Amino acid sequence: MPPIQKILFGSPGTGKSYKIREIAQQELGIKLDEQTNSLENTITTIFHPEYTYSDFVGKLLPQTTGNGSVIYKFYEGHFLRALGLAYKKIIDGSDENVLLVIDELNRGNAAAIFGSIFQLLDREDDDWSSYRVNLSELEIVGIFRAMEYKAEADHQNIRIDGTDFDKFYKLTKDNLNNYKNNDGLRVLENLKNNCITIPPNLSIIATINTSDESIYYLDSAFKRRWDWEYVDAPHRDFIPEKIKNISVVIGDKQYEWYDLVIQLNYFIISNHQAIRRIEDKQIGWWFLKADDNNTITESAIRNKLMFYLWDSVFAKDKRPLEKLLSKKLITYTDFSSLYSDFVIKIIEFIPF
Repeated sequence: MPPIQKILFGSPGTGKSYKIREIAQQELGIKLDEQTNSLENTITTIFHPEYTYSDFVGKLLPQTTGNGSVIYKFYEGHFLRALGLAYKKIIDGSDENVLLVIDELNRGNAAAIFGSIFQLLDREDDDWSSYRVNLSELEIVGIFRAMEYKAEADHQNIRIDGTDFDKFYKLTKDNLNNYKNNDGLRVLENLKNNCITIPPNLSIIATINTSDESIYYLDSAFKRRWDWEYVDAPHRDFIPEKIKNISVVIGDKQYEWYDLVIQLNYFIISNHQAIRRIEDKQIGWWFLKADDNNTITESAIRNKLMFYLWDSVFAKDKRPLEKLLSKKLITYTDFSSLYSDFVIKIIEFIPF
């Protein structure tokens, strides 16, 4: 199966994380560990404004020894860990896929975080990277460690499992030749030359939230190296079974959560003239989390849902909210105090 290099985008709460799990299992054959409820062979990271190339690839950090002296240790970043795991599968002759998941891709400076790794996103027909990228000796050692070898750099010479690299290289090459493992030979040769490429068994899936104004811009050169998939907002044609059991309780009244979600999205779409980037300003089934009684509380409606509408959806123009509630809204308190009326008005809203 071909690797996946895709960015998922859509409204908050539409289940982009669930979609990643679905893709991993159905398209990449990656299993779900029932005990940990997490995907096997998967490395996950979240970009943020302080996240750097060093976090993504690797960095030296000081470490205090038992006698009080300080030494520096190289820590592999999320990309090197995923790459090393993929290389190990190839060397071992396994057909298992590896997945690198990047949440909130555009909350960090993606171009700076990827750095030269950006070139590796171009892939050939055989699904290997079109180009190779040179790494430092320490980074190559980090990859070997991610491949579960005991690796170290000693006086400009790399040692693997206590063996000189040249000897390790010859023994491993002979073994790979015996098994006719050409992909493994390709990995080994690249590492010998301090080079890396992204192999066919390594997929990368990222999520972005374009409705968030406090984000970094993704340039067109970066965007075109990915497939894109829009995770659609909820609609009545498909309501998940879990969602059908969730209620919204306001005072002594109870409503269906799915009704509120669908009606609210109708209201948002009907007022698209007042909204920028309408595609991901709607809300998803999982925008609010139900409590143990399958209930969405008044507090969640007032403090999270209404604030999102006030601060993100209708941030530039409050007139649709004022028209709905028939009241002038100056402050957020004016709006949030009407949460009960708001829910009723939304449930009764007739799209036009």
